[in-house]
Amino acid sequence: MKKILYIISLMLTASLTLGSCADWFDISPKTDVKADDLFETENGFMSSLAGIYVLMTGESVYGRDLSYGLVEQLAQMYDVIPEGANDKSAIYNYTQTTSGGYNTKGRFERTWLDAYNIIANANNLLKWLDKKGEEVIYSDETRNMLRGEALAIRAAVHFDLLRLWGPADYAANPEVRSAKSIPYRTQADKSKMPLLSAETVVANIIADLDSARYYLSFESGMKLDDRISVQRRFRFNYHAINAMLARVHNYAGNSAQAKAAAIEVIDNCGLELMSGNDDDPVLFAETLCAVNLYQMKDNLSSYFDAGDKIQTKYHITYNTLNVLFEISGSESEDMRARSAAFSRNSDYQMAVTNKYQDNDEEAIPLLRLPEMYYIVCENSEGDEAAYYINIVRNRRGISTSKNVTCDTPEQRINALRSEYRKEFYAEGQFFYFLKAHGLTGALAHCPEISLANENFIFPLPDAEREYGWSEETDASGEDTASM
Repeated sequence: MKKILYIISLMLTASLTLGSCADWFDISPKTDVKADDLFETENGFMSSLAGIYVLMTGESVYGRDLSYGLVEQLAQMYDVIPEGANDKSAIYNYTQTTSGGYNTKGRFERTWLDAYNIIANANNLLKWLDKKGEEVIYSDETRNMLRGEALAIRAAVHFDLLRLWGPADYAANPEVRSAKSIPYRTQADKSKMPLLSAETVVANIIADLDSARYYLSFESGMKLDDRISVQRRFRFNYHAINAMLARVHNYAGNSAQAKAAAIEVIDNCGLELMSGNDDDPVLFAETLCAVNLYQMKDNLSSYFDAGDKIQTKYHITYNTLNVLFEISGSESEDMRARSAAFSRNSDYQMAVTNKYQDNDEEAIPLLRLPEMYYIVCENSEGDEAAYYINIVRNRRGISTSKNVTCDTPEQRINALRSEYRKEFYAEGQFFYFLKAHGLTGALAHCPEISLANENFIFPLPDAEREYGWSEETDASGEDTASM
């Protein structure tokens, strides 16, 4: 059923897709399905929302570069160096577009355009809900679901844009919060919008998520482990929105709110931490929200096939694997590093993750339950902080004799740094963790790279300067674009 919906939604949302690199939102798309026709029925609204999730699986966004791809490479989580690059440090060249190598500038410019295209489509759906929602959709619950998910998508995509183009060390450094970062687009049009301060963007994200939570509150009693509810994990459901609120409040340094939202997810989502991954390397059983990538195994084999061409895939050497997962001896007690998690090629002494080749649900995780435990840890002290991080470690197979202590902020961050790189390997979250905490310096798993603050700062894409932001729009004042 998921595959059928994928194909149908892809066709029906053709009217909402990207017009061109220079014109990322075409309000008069030249396709067979016009917006006036698409939103004449409830099925049209549902197909529009499904199509937005399809757009999120694009390679420049969550189908690669904002999950296992470029963001993960920025944290040096792979040992592969692409053809055309001389060394691993070449990935931090953000100012030059090249045909070979990492091409970081070109890829992130595509990410910017496609992310704002997703946002534009979410805004378009919200616009049509205002215009025709009550006329076409008779169920209040269905209208609320559509509105809540569109708001959540808009907030979540803006947040990842902020995490990339916004400042580093946001929570601990109030001085950076006024830095101009990204536009926050709430209208389905092509108008130029000013760059907003990071703190204004954060406020808009939280406002959208709070509204989304309200509209989806009818799901508050839903348990995501229920067979009937499992497909809601491929959407921004009520519990996933709470998890996003926990993530954003944690980023912003809103300790009490982050902790409360994370505990609410832990206590009420119905999912539990897994102690085995033999049939589920990506741990979909504890995934709160994911996107579904059609024919994942075939489409991603060029990145994760452990065969004879493993040297060209997203591999790590055995030595890197041992450092990343703190392995001593021949076998790790941590299930995240065992054979179910990685396919090993003994001839080349290399390994690749099984998350995207042994994945029956074809799921790319956006939010998983262990992050909620880590957020509670980060916003607690002493024994309580240690309790929440050690729950995850123990469930992963690490002996209680190796429990970590979190008596100081430094101990907490060091323990969480180790956990994020292990837990979210090939999911894109580790680089965000490093940037959010301003963690520069040498990487234990990649000693030839020492991160500097400039590695966390991305220049505004050329397309945004030409077609979006300008000195004139910025001078108009950031309040014009705030919620």
